[in-house]
Amino acid sequence: MDNRDQDRIRDFSRRTLLMGAGQVGLFGALAARLYHLQVIHGQRYTTLAEENRINLRLLPPSRGRIFDRFGTLIATNQLNYRVLFTAEVSPDLGRTLDRLAQLIPLSEGDRARILREVKQRSGFVPITVREFLSWDEVARIEVNSLLLPGISIEVGERRDYPLGSDAAHVLGYVAAVSPQDLTGDPLLELPGFRIGKSGIERQFDLPMRGRAGASQLEVNSVGRVIRELERREGQPGRELVLTVDAELQRFAAKRLGEDSGAVVVIDVAKGEILALASQPAFEPNSFVSGIEASYWRELTRNERKPLNNKAIGGEFAPGSTFKMVVAMAALEAGIIDPDTTFFCKGKVTLGDAEFNCWRKGGHGPVSVVRGLRESCDVFFYVTAKRVGVDRIAEMARRLGFGDRVGIDMPGERPGLIPTMAWKKATQKESWALGETLIAGIGQGYITVTPLQLAVMAARLANGGHAIVPHICRDQADERTLKDREAVLPPKIGFTEKNLAVVLQGMAEVMQHRSGTAYRSRIAEVGKEMAGKTGTSQVRRITRSERATGVIANDKLEWHLRDHAVFVGFAPIAAPRYAIAVLVEHGGGGSTTAAPIAKDVMLKCLERDPIAHAPSAALATTTSTPRTEG
Repeated sequence: MDNRDQDRIRDFSRRTLLMGAGQVGLFGALAARLYHLQVIHGQRYTTLAEENRINLRLLPPSRGRIFDRFGTLIATNQLNYRVLFTAEVSPDLGRTLDRLAQLIPLSEGDRARILREVKQRSGFVPITVREFLSWDEVARIEVNSLLLPGISIEVGERRDYPLGSDAAHVLGYVAAVSPQDLTGDPLLELPGFRIGKSGIERQFDLPMRGRAGASQLEVNSVGRVIRELERREGQPGRELVLTVDAELQRFAAKRLGEDSGAVVVIDVAKGEILALASQPAFEPNSFVSGIEASYWRELTRNERKPLNNKAIGGEFAPGSTFKMVVAMAALEAGIIDPDTTFFCKGKVTLGDAEFNCWRKGGHGPVSVVRGLRESCDVFFYVTAKRVGVDRIAEMARRLGFGDRVGIDMPGERPGLIPTMAWKKATQKESWALGETLIAGIGQGYITVTPLQLAVMAARLANGGHAIVPHICRDQADERTLKDREAVLPPKIGFTEKNLAVVLQGMAEVMQHRSGTAYRSRIAEVGKEMAGKTGTSQVRRITRSERATGVIANDKLEWHLRDHAVFVGFAPIAAPRYAIAVLVEHGGGGSTTAAPIAKDVMLKCLERDPIAHAPSAALATTTSTPRTEG
């Protein structure tokens, strides 16, 4: 082998060595990189890969149902059939929608929205065409499914209120989530999810929502669902049991009829609300499916304000139903006693001003019992002047006026009980003595709610215990509920003989022939009712009307008529129920409000709901969804 051959061999060996070293280095770097990815950061990249492959979707929980005190469902969940459209399955969107429109109503607005969403979303993402289909509509679509490529039916839930408008202000309603409702809770961002907007639905919205379930879906790189890997159903929301008697609630609403006003019935011992009717009302089921613009305009433009819960949010002058407050203030202060009499000649004068009694000729000598029985204004003008507005205000607060009484639902208003200091602070003026006289008959600055009137009647009827009204029964712990019911509310601190005088006056309002509500008495032995009528003026009576004695409310425009008010309790011998009725611009309390109160109280005594109510633990939260067909 010559030298040239040896040089070539050496050069080849060096090249081979260099190539081998390079290959070793390359594979070493590759091995190091693989070790870095699979061992050191393996878990991280495994998680990222799984997250890219697995799509987690929330499943809306079933909303908690609401029962009345007897276990009657008054807010429940019904099946909600939705029709969906998946664009990638349909070769011709327009033709498919044309065929669908022959089976179910589809407006031009619906078509425009669908076309817009098709352009904005991926072709495999379903789009909601319409919700709340009837069973007939579902059947028509299913029969023609072969002619409707891309169309499918999905089943969800919708809220349903069996009592309709009769319990609208108690239960409220649920509606779609608005931008201002968003709190970061992912449930609120689910399509079609609804939350409580008013009433009990709003007050207990969070516990009634429940907890969302979850579905794990395997998806491809563009997000198309391949299959469902795992499914965990949500936890249904809390179920509520109310103190309301659904049948009594319905009766009270129907008895108000076309009148604008409110009826409140309350248990005098425990403060349970048995009926809370406000008329006119609205149809809560209309809000669930999305209220039509025409219906919304009708509700908002109606002068009788059907969206307002007048029972707890309407503030009105109480008129003569406030005279029990004045009487108790004077009796407790020792200003008058049961035998004190003032002479009523039809009016009293204060300087140049005249303050007239409703009876033009006067009542003659009047005691506190007769003053309540015949609603003598002069007696209470004089009494109020002697006792003073501040002591009247203090008694009013003890009986539940001047602030929210604390019912467990939204929308309660406080009303107003004026004092000398209040006027000085708010109007920068001194209190006038004439304003005290007007306050003595429940007029002037004083405003109250029907709920407060019912609470006053209950606190008088139960012997002076400061009951607090409530409408939801705590069904989570029956033992705690029984302990609560066993403890009587605190005493207000009335002298028994003074309270007895006022209660006698209320009894004679209905049982004595000269009582203002004698014609609305309950004659059945053992069910007799005590009460007090009131007529609340909303305008100044003219001199000519005063002179002639003719005040024709029915000849006036509706908004100028007097309010009709009544409060009462029954049975007189052993009070169980208190009632307040207010008919807005209804005229006289004795002619309009008292007959309604009589009918509702008779219905209440007939049903006697507090005597026949079952255990509070009627409903228990379950772990499975509940759907009624």
